[in-house]
Amino acid sequence: MSTLRLTMAQALVRYLSVQYTEVDGQKLPLFAGVFAIFGHGNVAGMGEALYQYRATLPTLRAHNEQGMAHAAIAYAKANNRQRMMACTTSIGPGATNMVTAAALAHVNRLPVLLLPGDIFANRTPDPVLQQIECFSDPTISANDCFRPVSRYFDRISRPEQLITSLPVAMQTLVDAENCGPVTLALPQDVQAEAYDYPLSWLAERVHYPRRPPADARELQAALAAIQQAKRPLVIAGGGILYAQATTELKSFVEAHHLPVAETQAGKGSLAWNHPNYVGSIGVTGSSAANQLAQEADLVLAMGTRLQDFTTASRTVFAHPELKLIQLNVAKFDAIKHNALSLIADAKVGLQQLSEGLSGWQANPTWLAQGQSAIAEWNAYYEQVTAAELSTPTRTGLPSDAQVLGAVKRTGQASDIVVCAAGGLPGELHKLWRTDQANGYHLEYGFSCMGYEIAGGLGVKMAQPEREVIVVVGDGSYLMLNSELATSVMLGCKLIVVVLDNRGYGCINRLQQATGSAGFNNLLEHCVAVEAGAPKIDFAAHARALGARAESVVGISELEAALGRARESVQSYVIALDTDPFMTSAGGCWWDVAVPEVSPREQVQAAHQQYVEAKRKQPY
Repeated sequence: MSTLRLTMAQALVRYLSVQYTEVDGQKLPLFAGVFAIFGHGNVAGMGEALYQYRATLPTLRAHNEQGMAHAAIAYAKANNRQRMMACTTSIGPGATNMVTAAALAHVNRLPVLLLPGDIFANRTPDPVLQQIECFSDPTISANDCFRPVSRYFDRISRPEQLITSLPVAMQTLVDAENCGPVTLALPQDVQAEAYDYPLSWLAERVHYPRRPPADARELQAALAAIQQAKRPLVIAGGGILYAQATTELKSFVEAHHLPVAETQAGKGSLAWNHPNYVGSIGVTGSSAANQLAQEADLVLAMGTRLQDFTTASRTVFAHPELKLIQLNVAKFDAIKHNALSLIADAKVGLQQLSEGLSGWQANPTWLAQGQSAIAEWNAYYEQVTAAELSTPTRTGLPSDAQVLGAVKRTGQASDIVVCAAGGLPGELHKLWRTDQANGYHLEYGFSCMGYEIAGGLGVKMAQPEREVIVVVGDGSYLMLNSELATSVMLGCKLIVVVLDNRGYGCINRLQQATGSAGFNNLLEHCVAVEAGAPKIDFAAHARALGARAESVVGISELEAALGRARESVQSYVIALDTDPFMTSAGGCWWDVAVPEVSPREQVQAAHQQYVEAKRKQPY
């Protein structure tokens, strides 16, 4: 058997460099590159290996480990999980900085390869700098934090272990059902140790997507349920996009006259102006979709795990004899909510359903009801996103909805909007009009503040020909903004709109909705010196990071600034003060526990309302 003597780190990097994927008939590297922040624990072993293979596997320098992992995850999401990136860090804080990103990837079923350095496997110099010592178990290091947030975890304590571990890691990263973060902890001494690796193991490999069909019995049960339905509703989740099944979805709902609602991850599966589209569903949903969900006697959920924001904590579906079908490639998700499981790839599953339903159509009055409801919602959209409101906001400052309207009016159909946490995802889900698939990039499975700018960088790396617009609140911007400098360094232009509502406006609203007083969320409600919290000059800060930037007042100035931003070849930040409240229409109940005992009458009243709402849950 022919072998090649390499260090463990060299073998790992070489193996990654010969992994390929097929995208639209074109063979491309599976890994677009490796984000790296070097320190002790990875600079000698991994650093040297990455330097040797930099021509085939580019190494990119970031400014924050969590940020670079967010960028890598966003890159994979923007590529429908067909291409991805790896991230390597030092031991200790460099590694643990990525744990939040690993959790985000795990929740959202997104692939990223995490390669944190680890302490010495031989333990000779223990305890080393940054080592976490477990008093009862010397095998535990800081990297064990990755275990619960990784789909696959291994610690490579001998160089030959790569031969069996890396293929499993690849299978996890590329498999639609098992997809998620993979962590390979790399002890720094083992990275530098050599082994004679088989050349056959280092040979080029192309990974093709598997598209499992539905089981015949599950398919027949689903077809029978659909054909008996009087008011069926389709919910499009992120699985539609990942399976590249938007064409099949469009053909399916057109042929069978089915209304389509969308989750956060599935937004853009159908264009906003398609006649079968009824808007977003759930806590952040449109009135149209939620109205139909209340009346539907059958729900066909595709590529979604139906988390609580989608189901309004299990209250959005109100029909007493509702039947739920879960079309999902992942068995773990397909069985949720006591559903009829239809375990299959979304593209193949839709094709099978279409063939089985040939000639069948839902009652046309049902779709007409949805079209009437979405027409009313579209009229509401025009009102709340207008540059001038008939009824000003409470503060007189622009609302989030007005800002989104300005971004949309000055944009193009190919734009990609990026956001993550706070109040903006709710307004975007309800109000953003997505024209093209993958034009809406929201991280709302983990709702992670700080994802926005780093995620925008990853999206731009994946879709360099499209304008990427990051909308972010002041709270998230302050949490993690360093990859703005990385975007400038890499020439990945972003347009970033910072909405400064002077605090955590979203949680302030939730706090007061549960009867509590405004406390520790808006800056005016926080402990501070007599002069109060500082007014942040976000434009000046962005310029300090190398971006072009300006502050504006009002919607007309924002629209003019957006025009200048589009003409820029460099990342461009626009900051403006906004109102900390949000639109009232749409949405529905969300289960947030309210204290049973409180001296505040408002909390007592909110608890009574909470008890009443809980009665609508099936169990």
